[in-house]
Amino acid sequence: MKVIETRLPGVVVIEPQVFGDARGFFYESYNEAKYCEAGIDRRFVQSNVSRSACGVLRGLHYQWPNPQGKLVSVLEGEVYDVAVDIRHGSPTFGRWAAAMLTAENHRHFWIPEGFAHGFCVVSEFATFAYQCTALYDPRADAGIRWNDAALAIDWPVAEPLLSDKDGKAPLLAEVPAERLPTYTAA
Repeated sequence: MKVIETRLPGVVVIEPQVFGDARGFFYESYNEAKYCEAGIDRRFVQSNVSRSACGVLRGLHYQWPNPQGKLVSVLEGEVYDVAVDIRHGSPTFGRWAAAMLTAENHRHFWIPEGFAHGFCVVSEFATFAYQCTALYDPRADAGIRWNDAALAIDWPVAEPLLSDKDGKAPLLAEVPAERLPTYTAA
């Protein structure tokens, strides 16, 4: 597998080695030893799948004080996937990194604990899979606004389809520091 660094330390794109022929393809979507070698030494405890239509934007979501790291990929379709550093005190606080994830490129995107996550569907539909390092805790569920001008995320859609919750999420500057993860130097 190939590990591609992003502009956010710890957030990486993983390209698995794909073996294909006229019958189809095979790849390892996860191998604990290889991921540990790549610096992703986590235990995944929950696996989720969502399906969304073109133009749907989900996010930007995070969990605090019970954070989740997420290893995400696309099984069908294409999404523009975004991670935002929301760790209070981080040198990259408020910066984002993105990856195009498609069923054809088989890429995975690792979003560590302490980052907000969102994605926008750019194909007719997309089936999105993600492995989480912690169980979902509704009391820890939080979000920031997808179009926060201070973040200046270059989304591929101007008027996405949003949930009510995502449409009403606060700007990052409106979130009290105690409701954000804290940066700790590695």
